[in-house]
Amino acid sequence: MATIGLDRLFYAPITEAPGTGIETYGTPVILAKAISAEMSIELAEAILFADDGAAYTIQEFQSGTLTLGVDEIERSVAAALTGATVDNNGVLISASEDGGATVAVGFRAKKANGKYKYIWLYRVKFGVPSTSLATKGDTITFSTPSIEGTIMRRNKPATGNANLHPWKAEANEDDDAVEPEVITDWYDTVYEPDFTPVP
Repeated sequence: MATIGLDRLFYAPITEAPGTGIETYGTPVILAKAISAEMSIELAEAILFADDGAAYTIQEFQSGTLTLGVDEIERSVAAALTGATVDNNGVLISASEDGGATVAVGFRAKKANGKYKYIWLYRVKFGVPSTSLATKGDTITFSTPSIEGTIMRRNKPATGNANLHPWKAEANEDDDAVEPEVITDWYDTVYEPDFTPVP
């Protein structure tokens, strides 16, 4: 179904276990007010040819790009996402040595029927935000920042299925198969997929 809105943009810090890189997610924090979110996905593809034609095709998630348009990137958020530091006078300093940590990113999109689609991207590494500025002319034009990140699969396998390493979780609140508490708890913690067999 078509979407007509975007809001509730959060990020959650990630702590990675030494050696394994297994992720532990911190408490989700508001990233900014969302203006836009664009995702493009790259797939690794292999085609097996047999009998003069394509016999099998395999496509797997490789990586993706997330571009966020936001109203403003606050100092603490910029420091968390890009590795910039705040000096003794409260000024945000960006340096060539900066390198932000990976984070999980969550948001929701309003659908045409008034219900919401909820999304968590499990592992995103952001670069330096871009800004476009312009002088004031005859009309008012807003200039807002955007930030681009690389979407990666997480190292931690899904609970109950060691062969799955998720990169995204998505739930529609109007889907009868989705338990109501999944939606109400969406921003309390990063959603953890569960494939444990039901007795």
